[in-house]
Amino acid sequence: MQLISLEHIRAAAGRIAGAAIRTPLLPQHWATGAPLWLKAENLQPIGAFKIRGAYNAIAALSEPRRQRGVVAYSSGNHAQAVAAAAKMFGVPAMIVVPDSTPRTKVEATAAHGAKVIEVPIAQRELAAHTLADQHGFNLIPPFDHHEVIAGQGTIGLEIAEDLPGTQVVLVPVSGGGLASGIGTAIKSLLPSARVYAVEPELAADTAEGLLSGTRVDWPVEWRARTIADGLRAQPSELTFAHLKRVIDGIVTVSEDEIRAAVRVLATKANLVAEPSGAVTTAAYLFRRDELPEGRTVAVVSGGNIDAALLAELLRA
Repeated sequence: MQLISLEHIRAAAGRIAGAAIRTPLLPQHWATGAPLWLKAENLQPIGAFKIRGAYNAIAALSEPRRQRGVVAYSSGNHAQAVAAAAKMFGVPAMIVVPDSTPRTKVEATAAHGAKVIEVPIAQRELAAHTLADQHGFNLIPPFDHHEVIAGQGTIGLEIAEDLPGTQVVLVPVSGGGLASGIGTAIKSLLPSARVYAVEPELAADTAEGLLSGTRVDWPVEWRARTIADGLRAQPSELTFAHLKRVIDGIVTVSEDEIRAAVRVLATKANLVAEPSGAVTTAAYLFRRDELPEGRTVAVVSGGNIDAALLAELLRA
């Protein structure tokens, strides 16, 4: 199986320049113990890192193929990213989302001009493939795609360039595209740094798979229990192969820890993070004994959270 390389990530960085911003690496003076920086991907124009991989995948298409349009399936952030990127290129987009997707993400996707189709979570991938076949659209999956992984890897490129003394990188993991891309960049540029994936205890299929050395399937009903709606997918064969190569360890965090991390990010870091984007901070706060020591970067992958849920978490 062909895996992406640093060259693929550098090529992606050239394509996405101007579409995705170079997000800041923010030092956190409130943090005790290991020095902490937050890679604030919640500050992207669509509120999440997904614009990197989505834009790169569409940009890599030939012009005739791109003009046929795109279709994607997503729990929300990839949906917005593909819709926004398609709008930038002036091509049609159809986006399949679970009917449990937060309304803020559905509305933001539609606002980019995409046609949004809501289906039960277990049917979203099949529905997207069917639409691609029916309409001749290009399928842009959320993680199982070389150019998507390379686009997400540009985050690792920026971390290595902005803080070359990084010793530990914490990355959320679900489908595995983000962790695969960042891990590839970090291992290429900062080989002594340790890359740790973080996922919810209620969707810990990746942790089980990495421990056993083989990809495992958890029922979608299990994974849907976590408040971190962006972390309910599981790795593909492609991303799992990357994860086995570049991930040094993985920790899981509880629902209460995720909720607490959202509050800490809002009140101490002045960052609005969705639960999926807060898991790395949760690991730093509550699972330090499972992590290596040293200068730590936690990727805050997104900030698209319903206002009502944010208010609830802040009041808790």
